[in-house]
Amino acid sequence: MGILSYAVAGGGFAVIGAWESLDSSNLDPNPSTGADASSPMAAQITPSPPKSVGSSSIPVALLSSLFIANSIYSFFSSIGSSDRVGSMLQLQILPVAVLFLVYAVVTYLVNSKSGAFAALPSSITSLLLLFGFIEEFLMFYLQKKDTSGIENRYYDLMLVPIAICVFSTLFELKSDSTTHRFAKLGRGIGLILQGTWFLQMGISFFTGLITNNCSFHDKSRGNFTIKCKGHSDYHRAKAIATLQFNCHLALMVVLATALFSVVANKKGYLREEDHSKYRPLGAEMENLSNFTLDSDDEQDKIVT
Repeated sequence: MGILSYAVAGGGFAVIGAWESLDSSNLDPNPSTGADASSPMAAQITPSPPKSVGSSSIPVALLSSLFIANSIYSFFSSIGSSDRVGSMLQLQILPVAVLFLVYAVVTYLVNSKSGAFAALPSSITSLLLLFGFIEEFLMFYLQKKDTSGIENRYYDLMLVPIAICVFSTLFELKSDSTTHRFAKLGRGIGLILQGTWFLQMGISFFTGLITNNCSFHDKSRGNFTIKCKGHSDYHRAKAIATLQFNCHLALMVVLATALFSVVANKKGYLREEDHSKYRPLGAEMENLSNFTLDSDDEQDKIVT
């Protein structure tokens, strides 16, 4: 596939993740219903999940189309090289890319509010997205074409950001209008981590920056493996992959903390009416100004 394919995939995931994270701060947790909040009619209205200001359907559709085109090209390249394993690997990637493309198209039609798709609930898009992440998780989990290849360690570590996206999407399906933005924020962080890890895999696989005594072997465009000479080299390469992922994960923790602070401060959990419940500490201390503590010696004198 080459480093260019991994770079495009990583950049696409990172852009979509950043879009999702920034879009989570633009969600309106208290959408206006056009009615007075004190009226009985307003009390009977159930708040619907907030709508996002922008939609990432267009970049998702573009990235999915690139994955489909790359898989088709790699499929025919594997057939030309008489590589059956390589062609089967591309047939695993195609359904995942097609499902994300369907999600992007349906999301665009639902948000456009035109035609029969306007009546569809917004949760249908989250359900399609959940199926896509689960299928992607199974694809990386079951991709063990060569058990001795170092690339399997990188694929196993890719399961972590995909699992973050799966649980965030599940949380989005169950969340209310207040916590909906944090589900999108978590999914955005998971997508950014996928993007950075794709970039790391491209650099490690195709530039030899894994460890010494490990070499790249390819049978076709989409079927390759990385083998090490000795047992110690194999374990050292796995340890380096884990260390690289820990660095990416630490970066995402810092980024998640910063984005969470921005989202919480922009919309805020603590509103002005919540501050009225707190009183200054000085007002409490003024009531204790006349407080005296009698000693036990004075009580003993009174008794005697």
